[in-house]
Amino acid sequence: MSLSESATIELKREYTTDINKAVIAFANTNGGILYIGVDNDGSVVGVPNADAEMLKTSNSIRDTIKPDVTMFVDYQQEFINGKTAIKVIVQKGTSCPYYIASKGIRPEGVFVRQGVSTVPATETAILRMIRETDGEKYEDVRSLNQELTFSEAAKEFKTQKVSFGTSQQKTLGLINANGIYTNLALLLSDQCVHSVKLAVFEGTTKAVFKDRREFTGSLLRQLSDVYEFIDRYNRNRSEINGLYRIDKRDYPPETVREVLLNALVHRDYSFSDSTLISIFDDRIEFTSIGGLVRGITFDDMMLGISVARNRNLANVFYRLTLVEAYGVGIPNIMLSYEGCAAKPRIEVSDNAFKITLPNVNEITPKAFLSKNEIVVMALLKDKEFIIRKDVESALSISQTMAGRILKGLLDKGEIRSVGGGKNTRYLSNK
Repeated sequence: MSLSESATIELKREYTTDINKAVIAFANTNGGILYIGVDNDGSVVGVPNADAEMLKTSNSIRDTIKPDVTMFVDYQQEFINGKTAIKVIVQKGTSCPYYIASKGIRPEGVFVRQGVSTVPATETAILRMIRETDGEKYEDVRSLNQELTFSEAAKEFKTQKVSFGTSQQKTLGLINANGIYTNLALLLSDQCVHSVKLAVFEGTTKAVFKDRREFTGSLLRQLSDVYEFIDRYNRNRSEINGLYRIDKRDYPPETVREVLLNALVHRDYSFSDSTLISIFDDRIEFTSIGGLVRGITFDDMMLGISVARNRNLANVFYRLTLVEAYGVGIPNIMLSYEGCAAKPRIEVSDNAFKITLPNVNEITPKAFLSKNEIVVMALLKDKEFIIRKDVESALSISQTMAGRILKGLLDKGEIRSVGGGKNTRYLSNK
């Protein structure tokens, strides 16, 4: 019998730790057979103690490779040309990528078969294998970083008297069925790679910075730190009503909390860009990555219909009593400005979600509409929505002037916008 190496056959003269790499490569690619006791040229040298060699090989594969690949590996003793060799049969696994536990899910730990060679997988190939195995849902996918710590999360769970042991982490979705950390675990870990960038501006434009910060670490830590930072700029102003002094914050604290939670829980973490918060004298803008979840319309959202993009993350925040179980967030945000001339403004595009909270202490009494603004509002009585060109045509004005009129109506809370750029649609708030 003559043997030679191929895409599905690997020959080893004796046991070495490189055998684990070959097993990983076969399990990650199309399966294969590994012979121990056969030289690279195909000559059979045999193994001196087949039982001991087989035990050593199986123990190494079991202890070194993650996820558990043992159910896809079979061991046989084969008598070839008068000598005993070990035949290791590897099937393609169902939990790719398999990797060297000490190296992690990185090119130095993940291997594939390329011709007759076992080679490190590229990062692109690793991500493709993860998506094919775990699906497209970000929070369920295995984290590329498996060296995670949870000091901040453990502190928050302890404060809320919620258990945070291994069994609870599995139930919550931080650890998958193979005992591997998911991206949900990454979001709650001290090593979270996503951040919130916050800037404070002088006046009502972005011309002059007053302060700026970037918040990193566990989302639970970011939530606390960002809220505390915003609160420092949420001034308390007083007015006298008869004999009494009435104190009023620039922004309702419970509304700031609700919007911040919305930005962190519902953003699309498959994108690496930061959540952005901008504080001006007259407003705060919260911009997060990810538009509405597929199947949900703007009107659905305003009615309180909620479909969580990150269901497990929302469940963690619910367990910690940080969010409500149902979609009451947006209706509550709007309700908190009841009686105010200006309302929170919500803008949605395919890939972004923005909520603007007006400074209630800067809101002037509701202004009368100009003649041009009245014409625009009349257009919306007959149409579900309008675009800028409709305003240009109805008033015979320039693109710039139409934009100013629409912005004025947005600022007065008369209309809202959906989409972005030339595809922006304007709907009545009446």
